[in-house]
Amino acid sequence: MMLDELVDLDEERLNALEILRQQKKRIEVSYNKKVKVKSFTPGDLVWKVILPMDRKDRALGKLSPKWEGPFQMLQIFSNGACEIEELSEDRTILRVNGKYLKKYKPTIQEVKIRDE
Repeated sequence: MMLDELVDLDEERLNALEILRQQKKRIEVSYNKKVKVKSFTPGDLVWKVILPMDRKDRALGKLSPKWEGPFQMLQIFSNGACEIEELSEDRTILRVNGKYLKKYKPTIQEVKIRDE
């Protein structure tokens, strides 16, 4: 009788473990729907976030820019770090975590200037 109760307890534990796995899988799927994968290749143009995020220009206030660039991607390391180079005259090379970068898309003003 006591042995039967132990067997039933093991079955209940296994069922609870399986339900827990299913719940974790459901949470993983719903989280991964919102994650956007960033993929860069050497030679890409990227924006870099202005760190720290709360640094604001006193003249512009909350309208101060959040991103600076463009930068050219030089190298991508396996740990998510990236080596980028400024496109200005001084050609400064920076190493930045990939989460602080986004692909460069020219603004409307830059497109108009290039077309003229």
